[in-house]
Amino acid sequence: MAYQLAEINRRAAADPAEFLAQCDREFQSKVSAAADKIVSRLSMSPIVLLSGPSGSGKTTTALKIEEELEKRGVNTHTISLDNYFKTLDRRTAPRTPEGDIDFESPLCLDMELLDDTFTRLSRGEEVIIPKFEFARQMRNDTRGTPLRLEKNEIAIFEGIHALNDQIAGRHAEATKLYISARSNILEGEALRFKGTWIRLTRRAVRDYNFRGTDVAETLAMWANVRRGEKLYISPFKEKADIIFDSALPYEVSVMRSYALPMLQAVPEENQRRGELLELIAAFDAFAPIDPALVAKDSLLREFIGGGSYKYR
Repeated sequence: MAYQLAEINRRAAADPAEFLAQCDREFQSKVSAAADKIVSRLSMSPIVLLSGPSGSGKTTTALKIEEELEKRGVNTHTISLDNYFKTLDRRTAPRTPEGDIDFESPLCLDMELLDDTFTRLSRGEEVIIPKFEFARQMRNDTRGTPLRLEKNEIAIFEGIHALNDQIAGRHAEATKLYISARSNILEGEALRFKGTWIRLTRRAVRDYNFRGTDVAETLAMWANVRRGEKLYISPFKEKADIIFDSALPYEVSVMRSYALPMLQAVPEENQRRGELLELIAAFDAFAPIDPALVAKDSLLREFIGGGSYKYR
């Protein structure tokens, strides 16, 4: 799917509040359809696997699905696959072709523990959901949380590797979802803003606001992130029961007020200066929208902050 720049700018100028509200309603309808699909498959498995690349909005989408399921009388637990990272061992950790630790690799996850967790939850047995401490790069099982699924309860496991064969392949009965910002923005037939740029912008703004990472560092990591997506995430998306697009037509117009100052502040000697200039020019084509108009429960709040969801 693609959106047209002229239509985005027209609606941004005419009635931006209604433009945002309509886009959010359309995304919510996708979430509602996903919840219906999950409920229809509940008798097959209480496990839901939600995958998607960096910046796709997996966490907010999982929380929105959780809300929809609870409206349907299904109690839901959302669990990040990040908690199943193995304690980092530099001697055995997977490496990139350049020799760096490959944090994008599924080999960083404890596949055996995940397999056991899904099996036991499906049987109605209690498991301990582990806790990974990123500051110490270690899993602290003493901080784990017990979980048992009763009748009409579901566990959503969200993470970039949720559809990997070593996870989803062992549990074909689980309901599988894939989410990404997939839509390009065109001017006629000409490409003006790539779907991958939407995800890069989301990640750059979030990392700057909440993780103390400047845009130059995010750009430096992006090549390996994209490499990991092509190797470990995209090949499994067709195995999803539902694939949906998280790109919001209004978001580039909102994000320009965050992204442009960050991009313009990157030193000229940055080795990715060419892409930076291309991105800056792309943002300049969009009429701005005041971020204050973004709803508190919008998926975009995951990246710009100020939202109503609490992220675990």
